[in-house]
Amino acid sequence: MPLTALYEVAAPAKINLFLHVIGRRTDGYHLLQSVFTLVDWADTLHFERRSDGQLARHDLGATLPAEDLCLKAARALQAASGATFGADISIDKQVPWGAGMGGGSSDAASTLLALNRLWGLNWPLPRLMEIGLALGADVPFFLGGDNAWVEGIGEKLTPLALPPQWLAVVKPAASIETRAIFTSPLLARDTEAAIVAGFLVDAGIDALLEGFGHNDLQPPAEHHCPEVAQAASLLKAHFGNSRMTGSGSAVFARAGRISGTSATPLATLPADLPPGWVGRMCRSLEQHPLKGWAG
Repeated sequence: MPLTALYEVAAPAKINLFLHVIGRRTDGYHLLQSVFTLVDWADTLHFERRSDGQLARHDLGATLPAEDLCLKAARALQAASGATFGADISIDKQVPWGAGMGGGSSDAASTLLALNRLWGLNWPLPRLMEIGLALGADVPFFLGGDNAWVEGIGEKLTPLALPPQWLAVVKPAASIETRAIFTSPLLARDTEAAIVAGFLVDAGIDALLEGFGHNDLQPPAEHHCPEVAQAASLLKAHFGNSRMTGSGSAVFARAGRISGTSATPLATLPADLPPGWVGRMCRSLEQHPLKGWAG
């Protein structure tokens, strides 16, 4: 029987274990190197097929912008495929907006994967990747399904097998305009590039888990948003390390590897976060919950 609905569709967030800006293209886009790891802080989406071709979003929690990425993804797939079906899309938004954790991009990727099934398109992953990249540089990562070494503007992915670990994540109340960071004179754009194969031979996965590299976006972010520096100091005091993730205001700390179901983090998050701040102890994921949903 054809599918008419898909419920409890996960859209997990990501953490940048490091983020280096290694140059700039002639069109102004910055060239990056990073490692993205999926975490269990996730939005949940529900999809019900419509026969009238209409697309509607229903917010189960926080109110999202009228033209969010999941609706844009649905419209792009509908236009590219000529699908006559529509969908009611309900979102339980849990990943904080403006955190640098890829919440909107993850919603878009899960929407593409879910509607590809719900509408009976059965498109292979490379076709969805083309639509995803046009929506945003982080969307291909969430479609790919694996933790990855990421290059270019976000479209070049090399899957990595990362052992599960605890990551303490704190998002201050303030958010940061991405453009302000990338146009800041404080942004370094000449970090030496690494070659993934050589890096894994010379340093290996352990270096990533022990804090390799830095986030080149953090100095301008802290300049524009002092709460980022405050969050970084808070986590460093509790876990001995901290780093901003992505281009948002969220900061994370490595809090121990997970060797079994009973494994516990090195410490717990402070119970007295400032008003408006949110935090969570996250487990990293070894792969995306929807991996394999496209051919």
